Amino acid sequence: MPIQGVSKVVVGVEDQARAKEFWSETVGFAVTTDVPYDDEGRRWVEVTAPNGTILVLSESPEDRRRFGDNDQLPTSNFFLVADDLEKTYGELSAKGVEFPAKPEKQPWGWWSMFTDSEGNRFALQQRD
Repeated sequence: MPIQGVSKVVVGVEDQARAKEFWSETVGFAVTTDVPYDDEGRRWVEVTAPNGTILVLSESPEDRRRFGDNDQLPTSNFFLVADDLEKTYGELSAKGVEFPAKPEKQPWGWWSMFTDSEGNRFALQQRD
């Protein structure tokens, strides 16, 4: 049986509760898991996008390392996708989400970049 895709992506966060609120209430992902996993009070928190992509919101210092330091580029090493990038930009901007890169047509398609509650920058691409 071949590999069929990506199941979960770990996103390093400083504050799980704040990140969970951002991803669920602001972005619209569903909180699908929020359970303790050790005796020190740590939690396993997952939020799921409408297409089934799962983000694991991890407070582990190892998971807070960032991909690159260039302010013009994402700090995550994956792209998120939207059906209508300009509409998504408008809706999230109205909720206070910061977009260091507004929607722009590139040779490989439409893209933008937004910042989450934890300072992570994510590439957002329009689905073809």
